[in-house]
Amino acid sequence: MRNFKRLLLPFALVAFVLMLGSCGSTKNVAYFKNSDSVDLSKSQYLYDARIMPKDQLTITVSAEDDEAVIPFNMTVPTPYTANQRSTYSQAMLQTYLVDNKGNINFPIVGELHVGGLTKSEAEALVKEKIKPYMSTNVNPIVTVRMTGYQISVLGEVTRPGTFTVSREKITILEALAQAGDLTIYGVRDNVKLIREDASGKKTIVEMNLNDANIINSPYYYLQQNDVVYVTPNKVKAQNSSVGSMTSLWFSATSILISLTSLLYNILK
Repeated sequence: MRNFKRLLLPFALVAFVLMLGSCGSTKNVAYFKNSDSVDLSKSQYLYDARIMPKDQLTITVSAEDDEAVIPFNMTVPTPYTANQRSTYSQAMLQTYLVDNKGNINFPIVGELHVGGLTKSEAEALVKEKIKPYMSTNVNPIVTVRMTGYQISVLGEVTRPGTFTVSREKITILEALAQAGDLTIYGVRDNVKLIREDASGKKTIVEMNLNDANIINSPYYYLQQNDVVYVTPNKVKAQNSSVGSMTSLWFSATSILISLTSLLYNILK
């Protein structure tokens, strides 16, 4: 019986460590702990994303006179298969890739510098540049859309991955929601945001989701190509270590038992 208790001791220790880990994992889980003391007046503004190098844009020019705007609406044919034959139909708008200097090459007017502009500012710029090529009675409507607005969420989240933002605006909380929220092992008071600006400079910002003042942070709204990384907490690291050590311990124990049994059979 005494030997049996000795064998059970390691299992009890492992169970105790796991129990401590599960208790510790419930700490610092809640978001916005101090929400009742936050000055929300600082966050009363509408966010507009700014065009960055390597962004892809679609630019549509429309007017009552369709013929007047045809030269400014470049399209590309889309192939599809019908009756075993390949044909072209349903043309799509040409996308414009913003180069490293923030420029695009627009039909008729040539090079336009759109880097750093908001969508509405880019629309005003295009309208200003194409007006000299139209009759004075034509009032064009310009619509600019970002087609390659993406963010990535990695680490201790339910569904890590890269997500496309269709409405050109997303907060860090919405990005985490897209990824299924943090797991119980995610560090909520030190979420890392990796950002690259228009000049190529990289920045790593630490964000505290437990603090409701994050709403007033200049990093609350994500830019295109931002990367959010959620690090695992100590509990996850300890559990991983315990799992590895447990497997090793079982293997060693199995070998010792086999050797003991072999020696016992030889010497008896």
